[in-house]
Amino acid sequence: MSGILMMVLIFVVFYFFMIRPQQKRQKEIKKQRENMQPGDKVVTSGGIYGKIREIKEDNTVIIEIAENVRIKVDKSSVFLSLQDAQQGQQK
Repeated sequence: MSGILMMVLIFVVFYFFMIRPQQKRQKEIKKQRENMQPGDKVVTSGGIYGKIREIKEDNTVIIEIAENVRIKVDKSSVFLSLQDAQQGQQK
């Protein structure tokens, strides 16, 4: 009986220290992607820095990485808004 109780306790601790923070982070990233707007400075998951120029209906984003140099990327690969990152560091 104590073995089962110990397993349940380990699972609860594992949930609150591993799974729950990851779910919270995923919700933050989803909210951030939904709130992206043209003009936001971002970093892609590949490490490319740029500014959003256009958000298309087909779940893609046009990012300007240099003057007159634009790339089309999937919205899910836009990893981080630099404005959000700076606000997070100031807190």
